[in-house]
Parts: sequence; C-alpha cells; structure tokens
Amino acid sequence: MAALADFVARHPRLFVLTGAGCSTDSGIPDYRDADGEWKRRAPIMLQAFVGNALARKRYWARSLAGFRHMRQARPNDAHYALASLERTGRIAQLVTQNVDGLHQSAGSEKVIDLHGRIDTVRCLSCGRRSSREELQLELERRNPDFASLDAVSAPDGDADLDQVAFERFDVPACDHCGGLLKPDVVFFGENVPAERVQRAMAAIDHSDAMLVVGSSLMVYSGYRFAAAAAEAGKPIAAINLGRTRADDLLTLKVTERCATALRDWR
Repeated sequence: MAALADFVARHPRLFVLTGAGCSTDSGIPDYRDADGEWKRRAPIMLQAFVGNALARKRYWARSLAGFRHMRQARPNDAHYALASLERTGRIAQLVTQNVDGLHQSAGSEKVIDLHGRIDTVRCLSCGRRSSREELQLELERRNPDFASLDAVSAPDGDADLDQVAFERFDVPACDHCGGLLKPDVVFFGENVPAERVQRAMAAIDHSDAMLVVGSSLMVYSGYRFAAAAAEAGKPIAAINLGRTRADDLLTLKVTERCATALRDWR
C-alpha cells in the first residue's frame, strides 16, 4: 500500500483503466477468477444476438433479471477515490471497461465508457438511442411471468437464468422503425468504436503513468492500452486480486480489493 501511495505521488497525471473488479464491492460480480479464467459462461456473442432469435430472447429474458441488480448498485470506495483523485488533478483520463455508470455516479467526469453503458438501448437499424429503464418496464409488461424471476447477475447486466423456456419471451422492436434493439454496450465479437480507442490512446501520450484498477486485461480491448503505455516507456501499476495479462509489463502489482487499496484517497 505504501508503494502504491508512492506511485501515485510520483506520477501526477495518471491514465486509469478500470475493470469489473472495481465494482465488485458495489455488489456487481466480476468475470474471472484469480487465474484469469471465466467464473461463468462467456457473454453472448454479437453474431448470436443478431442472427439467432432464440438467443436474443434468452438474452433479454436473462437481462430482465440482471438489470434489476445493475440499477440498484451504488458506487463504492474505489469509485469515490478515483473521483477524488480527478478533482485534485491527479487523473488525466479514466477509461472503464465497465458498463455500470458508477464512475459518473461517484463524480468522475473524465470518463471514456470503452464498452458503452447498460442503461441505454440502441436500435441496430436506425441507430436511435433510448432509455433502458423504459425498455425494462415494457419487457415486464409483455412478460409478467418472467418479471418475478430472480437470478445471479453478471457485470454486463446479463444473469444466470437456466431451465426456463425462453421461446415464449416477447421482445419489443424499435418503436421508431421496427428494428432490433440491443443494449448500447460492446458485445463479444463486436469492435470498440474507433473514436473511443483514439481518445484513450491520445490520453496515454499526455499521462505520466498508467494505473489499472480491477482488470485482468485478458481481453485485448483493455490490454492494448497497457501495451501502448509500456511501449511509450510509461510505468504501469495494477490493483487486482488475480493475475493479469500484463503482469510482465508492470512496475507495481497490488494484490488487494480495489476499494481497500484506494480507500485512503476517498
């Protein structure tokens, strides 16, 4: 912890990347175990969501339960600490792989939502964005039998809901053009919008060091920033309970819960 405090003190303009481990103390589970392996089944692929009607019904039925947990989550000490560090000018840019919006709820403003936000829905045909809260009410109205089901949620707003007949689940279409509705988040098999990546990469150039908070960096969308920071000669520190894909690039590794490690900056 002393080494982490020293790292932050010596690098006044931090590029921060956060992952699922940053939100576990808010009651949102993470994806991977200490070895970087999946704790649950991998999230739905974009190709399955778009091309398979039953897979799409299954996703929305599970998400009906999962979103209830997501919208009840509140920021924890890690979120508040990072917001505090931003207010004192210590954070040049915060990039989050999470879709929960908890950094903004805690007061952070320099946030790039790399994978989007679960509280927004986008039509794949006309591009119109709408509130997930409104869709939640419509899903409950159309599927009252599913509205009462509960399940273990996931970081992306999905949930483990098994042994249920999904064929009868009624998914509404876009009320503007009749197109397919999708959470405004980046699914597996989908590219992160180039503009977000470019903004994040530019921020690395203007930072003194990188701080990884609660990410195993197992997916390339996050690992690429650690690789870029290392190539630019920027020191990298990570707070994570398990191994990361970038362990060999790290200057400092803190094996601790994110909320515990960052609490003193709150």
